[in-house]
Amino acid sequence: MDYAHKSWWQIFEVVIGIPFLAAIVLQFVVPLSLPISFRIASILLGAALIIVGVYFVVFARREFAQQRQPTDPGFPTSKIVTTGVFSISRNPLYLGGVFVIAGIALLFNWPWVLLFLLPEITACHYILIIPEESYLAAKFGNEYHIYFASVHRWIGRVERNM
Repeated sequence: MDYAHKSWWQIFEVVIGIPFLAAIVLQFVVPLSLPISFRIASILLGAALIIVGVYFVVFARREFAQQRQPTDPGFPTSKIVTTGVFSISRNPLYLGGVFVIAGIALLFNWPWVLLFLLPEITACHYILIIPEESYLAAKFGNEYHIYFASVHRWIGRVERNM
């Protein structure tokens, strides 16, 4: 098979979505609350994270569409997308999703969602990102290694001192 993920559940919506929903349920069963003094700041920060997250998701999907590449890691890709938001993040869809979830947690005062975020990101790293990187390295070789060396996994470009 010529794609990164072989199982139906190896997608962001399952790896991140199920723990996200579990955290929301836990929030209602065992309520936690952020400090009241942090409430206005958390609403503003939450809204900003949602906006930035949606930006990453929308523009990553747009870039994939323009390059005629699938957004689903269960389908083969024919080229590496390095333009647009992919020039500052190797995983802008995952980054955007994490920002949206963190923003929702802050906006709605759901600390359980924030607490589940670190294990979700860890699961995303091992279940989604590592297999995708291995697939791309095997398929595209040096072209991918150059991209890998110049753009961080989550966000930022690698600065080269000359």
